[in-house]
Amino acid sequence: MSVIETMIDIPAEHERNVCGQFDVYLKKIERTLHVTILARDGQIKLIGPDQAVRQAKSVFNNLAELSKRGNTITEQNVDYALSLSFTENDGQILEIDKDIICRTITGKPVKPKTLGQKQYVDAIRKKMIVFGIGPAGTGKTYLAMAMAIQAFKNGEVGRIILTRPAIEAGEKLGFLPGDLQSKIDPYLRPLYDALYQIMGAESYLHNSEKGLIEVAPLAYMRGRTLDNAYIILDEAQNTTPAQMKMFLTRIGFGSKVIVTGDQTQKDLPSGAASGLDTALKVLKKIDDIGFCYLTSSDVVRHPLVQKIVQAYDDYEKKSAKPSSIRAGRQKGTRP
Repeated sequence: MSVIETMIDIPAEHERNVCGQFDVYLKKIERTLHVTILARDGQIKLIGPDQAVRQAKSVFNNLAELSKRGNTITEQNVDYALSLSFTENDGQILEIDKDIICRTITGKPVKPKTLGQKQYVDAIRKKMIVFGIGPAGTGKTYLAMAMAIQAFKNGEVGRIILTRPAIEAGEKLGFLPGDLQSKIDPYLRPLYDALYQIMGAESYLHNSEKGLIEVAPLAYMRGRTLDNAYIILDEAQNTTPAQMKMFLTRIGFGSKVIVTGDQTQKDLPSGAASGLDTALKVLKKIDDIGFCYLTSSDVVRHPLVQKIVQAYDDYEKKSAKPSSIRAGRQKGTRP
C-alpha cells in the first residue's frame, strides 16, 4: 500500500474553527481515517494511504468552506463530513449548507444539515402531504415548523395550525389539575419552544391572538375543514387509526400537511394499533404524498444522542429475532 503526502492551505482565521479547540477535530479525523496530520501556520500536511489522504483532504476542504461561510464548526459537522467521505456524496455537505429555510429571531439560519434532512425539506416543498418518520433529534418537527413559518411570512398560507395528541393518544385530561389550557400546555410545549425560537414570543403572541397561529390538541381538529393553512401533526405515532383518518380528512384547499413521528416511541396501550403505522401502509401508493425516513445518521443534537439512538436500534433489531423464533415455536412451526 503506497503512502503519499499532500498539503492543504487553511486560512489562519479559520484554522482553529476547522481543527477544533486543542485540535480535537483534527485528532478525530486522524483516528477515523488512519492518517497522520500535521498542522502549522495555516497549512495542514496529510500523510497516509492514498484513499485515506483523499478522504481527509475532502473533509478538511469541506469544513474550511463551511467555516468561510460563517458556520461555527461542530462535532456533528465533522462526524457528518467524515461519514460522507466514505461515499460519493462528499461534496453534498456544501450544497446542503446553501439551503437556508429561514432565520431565527436572533438571525441564526435554519437549514438542513444532512442529506436525509435535505430530502425531507425538498419533499415538503414539492408534496401536499409529507410524512417525516425518524428517531428523536433528526429535526423532523423543527424543520417542519421552519418551513411553515417561512410559508406564512411569504403569504403562501394564511395561518399555521400545530397539533399533537395531548396525552397517550387517548387525550385523557380530566384527571389533571387546572383548566383545559393548563392541562394541555405541557404536551404542546415543544411546539411553543420552536415557535418562540424561530418567530419570537412577541410575533407568535400577536399572530396567535388574531387566530393566525393555532397550537391545539388533536381532538380540536374534529369537525373542521382547514383551508389555506400549513398544518403540522407532531407525535403521530401516538394517534389511533381513527384519529389519523379524522385528521387527514380535515385538509382543505390551499393547505399543506406535515405529519411527523417516531415509530419506536409509541405511548399507545399495549396491542393498540398506531394511526401512523396504518397510514404508512394505506397511503403509500397515493401521488402527492411524500414519505421521508430519517435515521440515526440524521441526528443533529449532541453527538452522544446519535450514538444512543444507534445503540437502541441495534438492540431492538437483535431482540426482535428471538421473539419471532419463540412465536414460531408456540405455533408448532420450525424456527
